[in-house]
Amino acid sequence: MDNRVDPAGGTLPSGVARTAPDYGPVSRDPMPVPYLERPPNIVRIDGGRQLFVDDFLIERSSLRRVFHQPAPHPANPLLRPATTWETGDVPFAMPFSDGVWFDPREQVYKMWYAGNEMWCTCLAVSRDGIAWERPDWGVVPGTNIVLDAPRDSSTVWLDPDDADAPYKMMQTVKRRLSMAEPLVGESTGTFAFTLSGFTSADGAHWQKAVESPVDQATGDRSTFWRDPFRGTWVYSLRDITWQLEGRDAYRTRNFREHGDFLEGMRDISGAIPWCGADDLDPPNPAYPDHAPQLYTLDATPYESLMVGLFSIHHGPENEICAEEGRQKRNQLMLGYSRDGFHWHRHDRRPFVRAQERDGAWDWGNIQSVGGGFCVTEDELLFYYSGRALAEGLWDGNGMTGVTVLRRDGFASLEADRDGGILLTRPLQFTGRHLFVNLDAPEGRLRAAVMDVDGAPLPGFGAEDCRPVGGDGCRLALTWPGRDLGELAGRPLRFRFELVSGALYAFWVSAHETGESGGYLAAGGAGYDGYRDVRNG
Repeated sequence: MDNRVDPAGGTLPSGVARTAPDYGPVSRDPMPVPYLERPPNIVRIDGGRQLFVDDFLIERSSLRRVFHQPAPHPANPLLRPATTWETGDVPFAMPFSDGVWFDPREQVYKMWYAGNEMWCTCLAVSRDGIAWERPDWGVVPGTNIVLDAPRDSSTVWLDPDDADAPYKMMQTVKRRLSMAEPLVGESTGTFAFTLSGFTSADGAHWQKAVESPVDQATGDRSTFWRDPFRGTWVYSLRDITWQLEGRDAYRTRNFREHGDFLEGMRDISGAIPWCGADDLDPPNPAYPDHAPQLYTLDATPYESLMVGLFSIHHGPENEICAEEGRQKRNQLMLGYSRDGFHWHRHDRRPFVRAQERDGAWDWGNIQSVGGGFCVTEDELLFYYSGRALAEGLWDGNGMTGVTVLRRDGFASLEADRDGGILLTRPLQFTGRHLFVNLDAPEGRLRAAVMDVDGAPLPGFGAEDCRPVGGDGCRLALTWPGRDLGELAGRPLRFRFELVSGALYAFWVSAHETGESGGYLAAGGAGYDGYRDVRNG
């Protein structure tokens, strides 16, 4: 693991200890999460909005946690096979990770996706993220194809720190030209694949820069992302053991990280066992003997943590799908990480569900996209692919849609009219303005600032706070006549008092306008980049 941050010492921006990734053989036991078992003495919260997806921030609370589900957009599917290079024997117009990003330089959304038979990679654009166009990029004249070569899994990342070639792509390379043929990769063994790394200045014209060694096999559904907290590129590699050893094994992931995107693919022999589905993942009632498996894992930085999109395979296996004329059930679940390696997955409900009903474009095989999701002032846009029941080969009919969640809306802490409190762990910040994401049109929220021993600080008590109510994703809490900046740098606690409402996040900003400084996943309209920072 050359050329990366030192894993043996120091801390991550939040105060979580930076440790070398080491989990051991993947088992059916839920993954341990050390930073929840042993949280830092002081949590630094300058890294963005603070979310309530776990107990990392909480010392004591009488509020109830509620995990939320997104709403599919009524315009779905946004993209369906329509051109000659998308239709055919196995129609596809769908990301297989690939990516959906907002390009702030051009002020457009860009979507990379697989065409027919996954024999090409295409690029569509949109002004609003809903209506998509297929420009002629000049790579294959008359089409929006940007790579005219067979591929399986593919991931695109937009790297704003690289002025010359900000677009990065990794694909798993295959040799079959038809999905009716046996799956064959470019490494040793039928199911063994290599990785190809590409770079681009505009996302349309790509140059192949690296190929992983043919004697270092990985699985077909491998992906990657940038973890800005660790300062590394992370390669989420499918373990091929299940394919080589038969169906008694199961799909899991291996972990590889490196400080340089291309160099990290030149030698993937150091990948270590990482994660999989576990005994808390409910099985498919129609196939109770099929243990859930981790089909793929994408992730993205959002505000102060990493959000993981786990595509969980609930069966059946491909041969049964072919025999029964159905799609496999992959569904998207969410996980969260504050150290970039260990995942906390409290809510095991599908975040994006396979519909499994007649006429549904997303009948089954739900897959996430590279970049994770896009961000607006009030919403998160999760793009995903699904597959309808096919008249021809069972695994076709891939299309693309989007589902919408409230900004920060993964989980909330809620109180009824009797009210409740939340006391944080000791925190530290450098800003001066407290903001919250709150839904309390008939309620109110106020806060007190306390020292680490729980004593209220003069002028910053709950009785001094101007209560806030209503529904807004960026609402300010103030103590008239006092400046929170007086307390910057000191370890302290917040005590929130909530009546009839839902609290989604809090943060301390350096600006009255409330920019958090946190990460914005794949960006979105209204932002000049991939962090919530003040323009200019």
